[in-house]
Amino acid sequence: MDFEYSDKVKDMRERLLAFMDEHIYPNEKRCADELAANRAAGNAWVPLKVIEELKPKAREQGLWNLFLPKSDRAPEGLSNLEYAPMCEIMGRVPFASEVFNCSAPDTGNMETLERYASEELKDQWLEPLLKGEIRSAFLMTEPAVASSDATNIQCDIRRDGDEYVINGRKWWSSGAGDPRCAVYIVMGKTDPEAPRHSQQSMIVVPANTPGIKVLRHLPVFGYDDAPHGHMEVLLENVRVPAANILLGEGRGFEIAQGRLGPGRIHHCMRSIGAAERALESMCKRLNSRVAFGKPISSHSVWHERIADARCKIEMARLLTLKAAYMMDTVGNKVAKAEIAMIKVVAPNVACEVLDMAIQAHGGAGVSSDFHLAQAYAGQRTLRLADGPDEVHRASIAKLELAKHMVKKEDVDMPVTRGC
Repeated sequence: MDFEYSDKVKDMRERLLAFMDEHIYPNEKRCADELAANRAAGNAWVPLKVIEELKPKAREQGLWNLFLPKSDRAPEGLSNLEYAPMCEIMGRVPFASEVFNCSAPDTGNMETLERYASEELKDQWLEPLLKGEIRSAFLMTEPAVASSDATNIQCDIRRDGDEYVINGRKWWSSGAGDPRCAVYIVMGKTDPEAPRHSQQSMIVVPANTPGIKVLRHLPVFGYDDAPHGHMEVLLENVRVPAANILLGEGRGFEIAQGRLGPGRIHHCMRSIGAAERALESMCKRLNSRVAFGKPISSHSVWHERIADARCKIEMARLLTLKAAYMMDTVGNKVAKAEIAMIKVVAPNVACEVLDMAIQAHGGAGVSSDFHLAQAYAGQRTLRLADGPDEVHRASIAKLELAKHMVKKEDVDMPVTRGC
């Protein structure tokens, strides 16, 4: 495996770093102030002008739709391995990925439409998403069941002539709060009597279809993530054309595996960026403050924490690159163990490093004066999003156990070794 950046990626990475320095970091405060002003005016769910102003600049510089590989509709798309360092840089600031049209859940939805939708659906929904004209949401998790086991999902998708009728309640529907959200991809059950993993299907649902009600937003540790938001959505007798089903009935799990692989590793790439920035903030803070007569950075406990943070970030990055390399070379299915491993490792590492950085900042670390508290809330959420740690650990364990299945002849034949 060769993780050396190609000349193309080196050049693009330098341009992205320059863009971050010139446009993203200087606008963090403006972004927060604009959101605060919207809240004070009574509506936090308004697209932020600062982000909309930066999008054309990113597109002019060729820093647009970098996440989508092997698509004629997005020729600028990079391979997973090429995208990893770019996505990591974007992950240093929560709103950055949207500026480059590389933010979730749009990335996963665009990948789903590109891989599994008809040309008609691509023209209708994928094209405006790729242009950044609309946004989208993915409706999978449900409040009434343990959605970590996706076979529990109960949202009913029933064929009625040339239409499907959808009834169900979803929550943690990220992006559904954005007024630009024009389309949902919904996972539900089309045949409760089919084999366990053939009951579910995915269907494209315009957000303005009659029968859809966005009931409420769901804050994360008190953060509403406006104007993006995580919503609880009710679907009552929602009718869409039968042609909106993706691949056909019973293909939901197949699509989910294709969608969630890239989505998971993108989250991990961004997590490493968040961890890197936290380590950087921690070191700067420790070097600038004095306690008990000497710089805090000279106290040995912080040497241990800084060293641990650096080691863990490097390990997480290498595992992410390995998973990305395998996705590119042998496919998501073969790379499922690596994807599961990094989905466990990266958010946990980010949480650990952010916790250290918060401790180094003292009371300031848990305030809104610094980026750390909100970053921690986001990374802690990722230990649940796209499958909780426990599910991924179970998958890893099953794959590992399968490598070492004991054959009957090994059991019947005792092995004696001398000392």
